[in-house]
Amino acid sequence: EPEPGGRYEAVVPHWFYCRAAEARERWVPFSAQDSERLEAAHGAGKEQADVVVPTSGGRYDVHLRARRRVAVYWEEEASEVRRCTWFYKGDKDNKFVPYSESFSEELEEAYMIAVTLGEWKKKLESPNREVIILHNPKLMVHYHPVASSDDWVSTPTEQGRPRTVKRGVENIAVEIPNGEPLQIDHLVFVVHGIGPACDIRFRSIVQCVNDFRNVSLSMLQAHFKKAQEQQQVGRVEFLPVNWHSSLHSTGVDVDLERITLPSINRLRHFINDTILDVFFYNSSTYCQTIVDTVASEMNRLHRLFLQRNPQFKGGVSIAGHSLGSLILFDLLTNQKADPEEDEHCAQGSRTTSSTGSIEEVKEILKKLELSEYCDVFEKEKMDRQALFLCTEKNLKEMGIPLGPRMKILHYISSKTEMKVSEPGSPSQHGDSSEDVRDCQYRDVGLGQVSANYPQLNYKPTIFFAFGSPIGMFLTVRGVKRIDPNYSLPTCKGFFNIFHPFDPVAYRIEPMIVPEPEFEPMLLPHHKGRKRMHLELKEGLTRMSVDLKNNLLGSLRVAWQSFTRAPVPALEAASTEAEAEAEAGTEKQPDTKPEEPPAAVKEETPLINVGRLNGGNRIDYVLQEKPIESFNEYLFALQGHLCYWESEDTVLLVLKEIYQTQGITLDQPLPGSQ
Repeated sequence: EPEPGGRYEAVVPHWFYCRAAEARERWVPFSAQDSERLEAAHGAGKEQADVVVPTSGGRYDVHLRARRRVAVYWEEEASEVRRCTWFYKGDKDNKFVPYSESFSEELEEAYMIAVTLGEWKKKLESPNREVIILHNPKLMVHYHPVASSDDWVSTPTEQGRPRTVKRGVENIAVEIPNGEPLQIDHLVFVVHGIGPACDIRFRSIVQCVNDFRNVSLSMLQAHFKKAQEQQQVGRVEFLPVNWHSSLHSTGVDVDLERITLPSINRLRHFINDTILDVFFYNSSTYCQTIVDTVASEMNRLHRLFLQRNPQFKGGVSIAGHSLGSLILFDLLTNQKADPEEDEHCAQGSRTTSSTGSIEEVKEILKKLELSEYCDVFEKEKMDRQALFLCTEKNLKEMGIPLGPRMKILHYISSKTEMKVSEPGSPSQHGDSSEDVRDCQYRDVGLGQVSANYPQLNYKPTIFFAFGSPIGMFLTVRGVKRIDPNYSLPTCKGFFNIFHPFDPVAYRIEPMIVPEPEFEPMLLPHHKGRKRMHLELKEGLTRMSVDLKNNLLGSLRVAWQSFTRAPVPALEAASTEAEAEAEAGTEKQPDTKPEEPPAAVKEETPLINVGRLNGGNRIDYVLQEKPIESFNEYLFALQGHLCYWESEDTVLLVLKEIYQTQGITLDQPLPGSQ
């Protein structure tokens, strides 16, 4: 302890963890609140066998005695944790590195004596025989060890450039992250697409979701400030769901390796590891592995999250990128709705009363002029759903003659032409056909791979698809149109979000409303306006259309006046009126070119896109950046991988999630619903 009146003040420790990146170690500080929690546990639990402290929003546990940081929800190598007080930085280091805890204590003790007694120029030798000299409180240096004991070798103080030594985290240039709000309002599971890498920097789904979560925290501070101040809003937790490693641990990689040609090795390995995931999903064997992994992993994460957050009362949503969105869509179409919800399921005309369903069958038989067989169907308790499951053998057993049988079967096949994958096949789903039939309109299930789709333990509030090929896969499977009355059995919200240059993304709305062509909803910029280059482009387009229309109008009026025969003066007034009317009709198209960009605002209420998203718009397009507009092809790949750090995407996700809780943005963004 320092003598009374000494100027020594104990150093304030801060906790760091070691992150290995590209064969280099990097020490990262815990947030201020995590560090305080760790320090409190360290002070109180020294005698205990092992104190576990949750950190990073509960996603990592720190085992205090072992000084290890362990991931809770996913597999990750444990990282070293250190209680840091002293740091050094060499010429080639771009960040300060903490000394070991034991050596930091030695340094602190030497510093305390030097300050208290006013004796500086203190020398200490580190465990590596390196020398640290405390010249004064502001100048402390670390020298490399002496190369040999030769008398001619210079002293340690002259050995190369010394490292800078700093005491206390406040004296080093390091950004201490803000802690996350403790209150979690909503949970979102995020499923990745093809391959182990999810962005242009070849990072894993865990790292990409970390970025998405960080952007969401900054968007909450920027756009939900009032709700945060009133403590209505905490944060949304995003957890990654990894299925790629489970698929490729089945031994299929070894089988592929045996048949892969030795040439262009890297390209072939990349294709085997990424592109082939699409083909795996279209194989019944590996599709079962994928859907089982995704569903069981989401159920496991959900259970674990509730165990660790027993006070959580929020909803659960799911998000999928690329192929991940298709996997989720197929899972959701095969979920079983609760019996009480069957009334509102899919077609909207389904009823729980068997008499109502039998009446529908009678109506169908009347249409087919087969009313005399109504009693037979009523006796067999055949409702509409049962009728659509009938085969020729069933009808024959009921005693229906050949002619009426053919009529009924033709009617069934014409109504279910988009619901059966192979002609003559009674079920394309094998064991899972009954799961799909629980919802009357099962046209979106056409062509799905034969697999037993597992059930989720919860009902997702909203399904977000990023850069999704769902529309393309449905079309390739033979689904020409999604019924406007169709909705996912257990999930009432569906948003299809894409970048305009994303080569993998496809729209959904034209499959529901094929007739009028309309633009997707333009996602407003998170700062509240269109990007400048888009406004400029739109303004120039409008100006050129105005000029063109005015020129054509003037030419037409001139031509009509030139070719018109002389008329009495009495008709002059009516001629002028006609000219004005014609000029008016010429001017009408002026407003039309403005509408594609403005379709988001004015036409939105007029477009009925069915019940897939509860009557709301489904397709949302991001605004490209100015540099991206120079060459669409150059930024196509980036367009498919941009969603993880896209503020506009994150803000839409937050806006829709909090809207279900009655919480809105501080200021509504222009162009948003």
